[in-house]
Amino acid sequence: MSRRRPFDPRLLRRVPSTRRQVAVLGGLGVLAAGLVIAQATTLADLLATAAGGHLDRAALIGFVVAVAGRATVLWAQGAVSARMAATVKAALRTDLLDAVGQRGSGWLAGQQAGRIATLAGRGLDALDAYFTGYLPQLVLSVTVPLAVLARLTLADWSSALIIAATLPLIPVFGALLGWQAQAATERQWRRLSMLGGHFLDMVAGLPTLRAFGRARAQVDVVRRMADGHRAATMKTLRIAFLSGLVLELVATLSVALVAVPIGLRLLHGGLALQTALLVLLLAPEAYLPLRTAGSRFHASMEGLTALDDALTVLGGAPYTTESDNKGPLLTPGEIRFEGVGVEYERGVALRDVSLTIRPGERIAVIGPSGAGKSTLLGLLLGNVAPTSGRITVDGVDLATADLEHWRRQLAWVPQRAHLFAASLTDNIRLGQPDAPIDTVRAAASAALLDDVLRDLPDGLDTLLGERGHGLSSGQRQRVALARAFLRDAPIVLLDEPTARLDGGSEAAVLAATRQLVAGRTAVLVAHRPALLAEADRVLRVEDGRVTELTAGRTEVAV
Repeated sequence: MSRRRPFDPRLLRRVPSTRRQVAVLGGLGVLAAGLVIAQATTLADLLATAAGGHLDRAALIGFVVAVAGRATVLWAQGAVSARMAATVKAALRTDLLDAVGQRGSGWLAGQQAGRIATLAGRGLDALDAYFTGYLPQLVLSVTVPLAVLARLTLADWSSALIIAATLPLIPVFGALLGWQAQAATERQWRRLSMLGGHFLDMVAGLPTLRAFGRARAQVDVVRRMADGHRAATMKTLRIAFLSGLVLELVATLSVALVAVPIGLRLLHGGLALQTALLVLLLAPEAYLPLRTAGSRFHASMEGLTALDDALTVLGGAPYTTESDNKGPLLTPGEIRFEGVGVEYERGVALRDVSLTIRPGERIAVIGPSGAGKSTLLGLLLGNVAPTSGRITVDGVDLATADLEHWRRQLAWVPQRAHLFAASLTDNIRLGQPDAPIDTVRAAASAALLDDVLRDLPDGLDTLLGERGHGLSSGQRQRVALARAFLRDAPIVLLDEPTARLDGGSEAAVLAATRQLVAGRTAVLVAHRPALLAEADRVLRVEDGRVTELTAGRTEVAV
């Protein structure tokens, strides 16, 4: 289990505009510490002179100014931290949406869609408690105790020594309880993400569930998952309340260790009234920011967990983000996998893959679901980065190349092509937005869409619904093939293009696929024998390892 840091430095790299706001918070923290000292000093002077029978007007004015200044600084801290929270949430949500657009809808398979939806919604909203509550107190917990110790060292060094000895007790106890709270919060967040992902999958598959009479059974599953999240939430709250009790107890006892000697020394005449009042006023101020930061840290734990999750999704392996890499431009050539491995949080997807794809070669990839076939295509697309080994194209490492230029040489046909609520022309032009209409018509014809166009009211200008509503699965797949034809790329990647199609649709897609891969380098993930017949070589992926099937269907290591 990783220890959650009070401030994640990755945030400054991901959202550079927060650097100035963090600096402003630091300056306000220093100003607030000075005002705490000024308020306590003027109030001690005011009370000491009032006890002597007269009112010190200068001390009264100084006290009012210090209180007003402290209130103004508190308001400024709230304004700056609220602006920082809004900036970070907007930037991370934009980056998450961009990442979804760059990696494609295939990246959102299974629980990933629910995870991203929960993260971009409730998860990032939980950052408000972190930025507006915990972060300002974190700054004050550094500046105020240091200022108090410096002032008390000059006023009464013995009290300063007691405070210096007892101050570390609060962060120590807070850290011990915080580790437990972190583990509980991470369990709570995982259950919430799983609940969101399962609910999204259930809604998407509701027609299928109803057809098989399994819709009501899913209600019990959701109820059990919700109960698990409720139990995890209650456990987190119990730890938070226990932590608050411990911190209050430690702070109260520490103040008592200062106050009792001060009272005895004042009673015996060993200490001036003004100094005693100053110590008694400043001692609670030394512990207050640490105590408040500890309690608000637990309130911000969900936001911190979501922040860590978001930064990991956006910047961590194995998924790559939008690349600013302007490395060497790749030209289609021999593609080599050299000891490539890919490891996700949930386990190993590929292990020590070494293979060569020669120009113009058509390779079929087979294997059970979850074996790593789509990961293999993701590596070629540049959407997945190897955790070990490397991929070279004509001798150039793909990791150092210009990925945007490389992707322009690829045509990609996924299992479920995503069509947008736009015209059929715009959907075909997705990868070539400036293509002439005649070229679009030729691509549609090559994908055997002529019969589909005749049935549509406006032909290529027909507006489709979201996800291609209005077209059958086979027709949507042919639109994806039309995109690939329009792309006219030398390398074609197909991820089970005939999956879930009926016989007639499969025959049409197969005919278009044969024409598409002719004369091109092609990697086809397939199960149907008809697609395997188009391949020069057949690779099997199982348990993350890739083996080649010879003509006699015996397996040899690649």
